[in-house]
Amino acid sequence: MPAVKDANSVLNNVLNTVYTWAGIICVLIIVIAGILYTTSAADAAQVKRAKNAIIYSVVGLIVVIMAFAITQFVLGRI
Repeated sequence: MPAVKDANSVLNNVLNTVYTWAGIICVLIIVIAGILYTTSAADAAQVKRAKNAIIYSVVGLIVVIMAFAITQFVLGRI
């Protein structure tokens, strides 16, 4: 039985690393898109591109947070 506990620990560590990097990337994209938005000089195409990047990265961040919560719940039950 210790091998199962060890495998769960390894899986938990790997997933936490992936979630951390995904969160960092989402936040960086939000910051870059914010810079693009503020420097767009009212160019409609660039404003749309920046808004879409912000929306998609926020959705991605929410998905990452939900995936983290689900895996913590499932791995906590084992």
